Amino acid sequence: MSNAAVSRDDFAALLEASFHEQDVAEGAVVKGTVVAIEKDMAVIDAGLKVEGRVALKEFGGRATELQVGDTVEVYVERIENALGEAVLSRDKARREESWVKLEVKFNAGEKVEGQIFNQVKGGFTVDLDGAVAFLPRSQVDIRPIRDVGPLMNTPQPFQILKMDKRRGNIVVSRRTVLEESRAEQRSEIVQNLEEGQVVEGVVKNITDYGAFVDLGGIDGLLHVTDMAWRRVNHPTEILQIGQTVRVQIIRINQETHRISLGMKQLEADPWEGIGVKYPMGVKVTGRVTNITDYGAFVELEPGIEGLIHVSEMSWTKKNVHPGKILSTSQEVEVVVLEVDPVKRRISLGLKQTLQNPWEAFRDQFPVGTIVEGEVKNKTEFGLFVGLENDVDGMVHLSDLDWNRPGEQVIEEYNKGDMVRAQVLDVDVEKERISLGIKQVGGDSFATAAESGEMRRGSIVTCEVTSVNEGGIEVQIVDTDLSAFIRRSDLGRDRDDQRPEKFQVGQKVDARITQFDKKARRVGVSIKALQIAEEKEAVAQYGSTDSGASLGDILAAAMNKRDTE
Repeated sequence: MSNAAVSRDDFAALLEASFHEQDVAEGAVVKGTVVAIEKDMAVIDAGLKVEGRVALKEFGGRATELQVGDTVEVYVERIENALGEAVLSRDKARREESWVKLEVKFNAGEKVEGQIFNQVKGGFTVDLDGAVAFLPRSQVDIRPIRDVGPLMNTPQPFQILKMDKRRGNIVVSRRTVLEESRAEQRSEIVQNLEEGQVVEGVVKNITDYGAFVDLGGIDGLLHVTDMAWRRVNHPTEILQIGQTVRVQIIRINQETHRISLGMKQLEADPWEGIGVKYPMGVKVTGRVTNITDYGAFVELEPGIEGLIHVSEMSWTKKNVHPGKILSTSQEVEVVVLEVDPVKRRISLGLKQTLQNPWEAFRDQFPVGTIVEGEVKNKTEFGLFVGLENDVDGMVHLSDLDWNRPGEQVIEEYNKGDMVRAQVLDVDVEKERISLGIKQVGGDSFATAAESGEMRRGSIVTCEVTSVNEGGIEVQIVDTDLSAFIRRSDLGRDRDDQRPEKFQVGQKVDARITQFDKKARRVGVSIKALQIAEEKEAVAQYGSTDSGASLGDILAAAMNKRDTE
């Protein structure tokens, strides 16, 4: 065996070294030794067949301190390239190293430190000691911020939300860290606060329903209803952003750390002793603060409001919107109707400051007075007539005419007609006035009954007003009384009982056969008159047995009546 031959031990060492080199695979991070520094490159022996070169800038701040013999970690991109050199990377080695550390902290839920170094679409990029993460814009701060400049290139804590090594994606949040820190801070502050405590704070934000007050690291809500005892339409009426206010802590929710504040609680409650200050029936003056469909709110003093219900606004205007009667900020005189200190309610009346128009009407127009008014409406049960003091009276169908049905007579009236009527009744409590039109001219039936001229057996002259098959309609002359003479009462003889023998306007004499004052009914008969005259003639001029004919007797009787 020659001297050039390799010993068995040396061969085994070379073989082992060869196996070791083959264990180093592309994509692995290995330790290497700096064997030379040439200009801007470092030559590194990573235990491969060949040496590799790494740019000094990849070592960052350590580049100026790097010396031959230093041990560094590098990433093997390729074991040998076309130039016969290994392709190594310090940056990738750092990233690989960072990924391992980040995964440990991510799994443990720990925070990591990084720097925001660039702005990209939808957010920012963060350097986590070599690994690049994405910071969504919504995760930068608790509230949206316009200028992120002060946060750039500044070491600060982040929370890893998501890691995907295969895709090389890391998503972090700065907001989560701030919220956690804030929650800890809020918890500590809340522990030092208690309900009923009076503190000072700064108005941080104002909304339609209240204001948020900063109590030194924690916000409390000052609701608009707790700002003052009086009505506050909007918080800006008494507060502005940046204003320092003195408030009382009303409630603290230990679980949510929500704090409710109040300002009015620091002032005396104006509702104490309210019943003595505003007794029922007293007249007071106030200012209209709000108008709704159901009424108007009136401020009697700061913190004390009462409601005028729509039903208490006007005696006569029942279906008018309150805005037609009152306006906001108007000064009005009202009457206290009811006070409820428990519910903090005061009922007010506006119409009570004026005289009840029905009382005024009753005093001015007592029962029996004749009044005049315009027909406002026609209904199935009568007429409504407008009267003085803006009140209405009603004429019932039965009070339109003495002799004719009201359903018939009402058709003769129209809206806008002026009518005269008599006051029959005034019910102030029910707000009703009863009128009668037929009473204005008097009751002809009662007058006739009282005079004694119209009684059973009296002879009257009638004028024919209508002729029909069953008889004739007549009106007793010089009266308003009408009657119907049936066919059988038109004459003693059958030939005289034909209605067609009579004409409208013709005057005929008849005898009253019925006069019922209660039923207001008059019955007349021509036949009854003829029979009565016949009896009277026979009694005066003899009977037919004496030789005189009935015709002669009747002729003598008629002649005597005519001469009289």
